[in-house]
Amino acid sequence: MDYGKIMGCEISFIPIKSNDYINEINEVLAIIAGSGLSHTVGAMSTAISGDKERLFSLIQEIYTKMEDKTLFSMQLKLSNICGCSK
Repeated sequence: MDYGKIMGCEISFIPIKSNDYINEINEVLAIIAGSGLSHTVGAMSTAISGDKERLFSLIQEIYTKMEDKTLFSMQLKLSNICGCSK
């Protein structure tokens, strides 16, 4: 396996000063689900794995779609070994 092409990511999207944080989180989860990447939603974060270019594109898509809707913090953990098995 070429570990340089597959990446694991753990993402936490945290709306700040939001009046509608549940819908904002659900919107981010819908973006992730629509990406076609393998993902597991947890209570505090979502684990995603797949092609690194698609993952970086997904992170940019989330940021771009949400930046005008709410103030937020997005915490990311990236790995080229964790969650990288096919």
